[in-house]
Amino acid sequence: MKHTLPFYLKLACVLIILIACGFLAIIGKTVLAPLLFALLFALLLLPLSNFFENKLKFPRSLAAIISVIIFLIGVAIIIYSLSSQMADLTKEWPLLKAQVGSLFQNLETWFETTFNVNIHKQTEYIDKTTSKVLSSSGSIIEQTVVSVSTLLLLLIFTLIYTFFILFYRRHLMSFIVAAFTDKHLSVIYEISEEIKFIVRKYITGLFFEMAILVALSSLIFWLIGIKYVFLLALLVGVLNLIPYLGIYTALFIGICITFATSDLHHALYLAIAVIGIHLVDSNFLMPKIVGSQIRINPLIIILGVVVGEMVWGIPGMFLSVPYLAMAKIILDRVEGMTAWGILLGEEEEPSRKIKIKFGKSKKKSKS
Repeated sequence: MKHTLPFYLKLACVLIILIACGFLAIIGKTVLAPLLFALLFALLLLPLSNFFENKLKFPRSLAAIISVIIFLIGVAIIIYSLSSQMADLTKEWPLLKAQVGSLFQNLETWFETTFNVNIHKQTEYIDKTTSKVLSSSGSIIEQTVVSVSTLLLLLIFTLIYTFFILFYRRHLMSFIVAAFTDKHLSVIYEISEEIKFIVRKYITGLFFEMAILVALSSLIFWLIGIKYVFLLALLVGVLNLIPYLGIYTALFIGICITFATSDLHHALYLAIAVIGIHLVDSNFLMPKIVGSQIRINPLIIILGVVVGEMVWGIPGMFLSVPYLAMAKIILDRVEGMTAWGILLGEEEEPSRKIKIKFGKSKKKSKS
């Protein structure tokens, strides 16, 4: 006789598993973050590695190394483009100081006329705040150095893990197959193939969308006469990889840079342009290029991004969506977990079975 646990016990088990996974994620960030990035990049580079190995008859190790090097070259080009543009932006430092000084003078005058706050008191308050910021500048510089070194270590370990996942991919698959009984083999292969397909399409779709956004933003920014067109367009494209929150970060940074290097009118034009680009992206580009691959409802995506930021910071925000998609693929195919897959997915028309049950319940209530 088959026994099933009550729903509250199942829910308690799920909550315990989620708490345990969250605790392990927090204490194991140093190991798990680059490993999860490496898994995504390995899935992305798998066709390239297979091409070198099967078509060009390279050894598997050489095929994996060449694939990782090609990926590293692409990342280096993006970093070099950003750094060169930032180096040009530092030349505008005197203009930035003048713009900020003029802005503070106008704000002081407005506060004096509106709230009757004496300019001398305002100056004293600003001086105190500035001295506090300067006193903590050492810790800010230290945190910046630590963040940069952490990012470099994350990139190095991600590349190393990517190589080993590509090299030992068949060995890892053999372990997964051996961990389950024969009756589950078809489901395992189905899940693995769909994960490879979905993640590969999702990541390539994101890069394709990013390229379109950079090109579109560059054209619009150039037409409205904004300085540092490519830098701002690249920020819009790269930060858009963070769902929902990234575009507003790009908007804020773009307004600050444009105001510092041009004037308030151009900053307003840029804000309107970025909002328009975001509308085009969210209503046309995202559904056509990326949305067709990842069918996760927006509420779960936002929760995933927020939780990812709480646990791992910016890396967690990038990793949340693809791993939610993987979780949905697994939940949809594991017996007893389909309800959680429905929770993660988009809203659909009720199935015929649900309609029949609902109709029966209505008849019983009437009787």
